Amino acid sequence: MINPSAIMKLMSMKSTFENNHPKFAAFLTKVMGQHLTEGTILEISIQRPGEEKICTNMKVTKSDLELIEQLKQLNQ
Repeated sequence: MINPSAIMKLMSMKSTFENNHPKFAAFLTKVMGQHLTEGTILEISIQRPGEEKICTNMKVTKSDLELIEQLKQLNQ
């Protein structure tokens, strides 16, 4: 069983994240609002201060879509 206080803490942290990073949060909301399909390519890059940028990507699988749906259920 999921601990209700842990969910409340997670929701509070999500709100803080959205306030700290409104453009990124809006991007995620838009992407998740559209239906991702199997075979979609997701790409992310990271550049730490003073370091070279690194980049990777992944092709969305059926199990990835199932995970996303389960995570969405936590948000309701």
